[in-house]
Amino acid sequence: MKPVVVSVVGPTAVGKTKLGIEIAKRFNGEVISGDSMQIYRSMDIGTAKVTPKEMEGIPHHMIDIKEPEDSFSVAEFKERVTEAIEDISSRGKLPVIVGGTGLYIQSVLYDFNFSEQKRNREVTERLETELEIKGKQALYQQLIEIDPEQAEKIHPNNERRLIRALEIYESTGMTMSEYQKNQSVESPYHPILIGLEMDRELLYERINHRVDIMMEEGLLEEVQDLYDLDLEDVQSMRAIGYKEFIPYFKGEYDLEQAVELLKRNSRRYAKRQYTYFRNKMDVRWYSVTEHNYQEKFEIILRDLAGMIEQT
Repeated sequence: MKPVVVSVVGPTAVGKTKLGIEIAKRFNGEVISGDSMQIYRSMDIGTAKVTPKEMEGIPHHMIDIKEPEDSFSVAEFKERVTEAIEDISSRGKLPVIVGGTGLYIQSVLYDFNFSEQKRNREVTERLETELEIKGKQALYQQLIEIDPEQAEKIHPNNERRLIRALEIYESTGMTMSEYQKNQSVESPYHPILIGLEMDRELLYERINHRVDIMMEEGLLEEVQDLYDLDLEDVQSMRAIGYKEFIPYFKGEYDLEQAVELLKRNSRRYAKRQYTYFRNKMDVRWYSVTEHNYQEKFEIILRDLAGMIEQT
């Protein structure tokens, strides 16, 4: 019998963390963070990491498992979360994946097989040399031409993913987008996806306010500490909430500009998250406002009880 896995999705700052904990409390569950950044230690404020107090005694998995200088891939995420689901289910509890990155969630719920396409070292090394000579913008332009859909998902500065996408194409003749679409649509679980959505203007206000709160809580100092450890070029520092401050530390623009850039990038990320979940997965959406959270949460918990019963 397939285990039930609940996943709480939606744009950043919409209220997923609180709902995930409420679901875990009501249905004897444990939370698995679906966020690709909350895995890093010492990166708490910028990732809006759940605090011990907010956890309300509910066990949380996939938080603080890596050092900021460590690399991390969607394949490793899938492997670790799959193990967590098996562990939680084996103890008679409900796995609740909360938040996060669309592709990461999809890889777990629909069993993407990342190991099938092995690395082609010869192609990878040639692309790495090309990167050094021509620069990342030239390689990014190649990706736009062969796989514009994937280029939308990969930041030009993410050299590792950029090279991987080009390597798959050169090794197989298949774009990464085609490769992902050929993955199984049959889930090894009974996935129940609950989505929170909010009026765009209200959501953007919440995002802007959350950035202001982060600054008050010491975000600048958190990023400064990492920057001082010479971690400027590591994977984790390319994330929203961290990369915006590096030009400020270098004197390229002032703090106000850095904060405004962070707000803008966060709003754009929220839009991309929402679009991804809308287009890629079968989500049951609930619209929330600043004033109806408790009422909507009760509706969601009631609906969820019925959905779990039907599995």
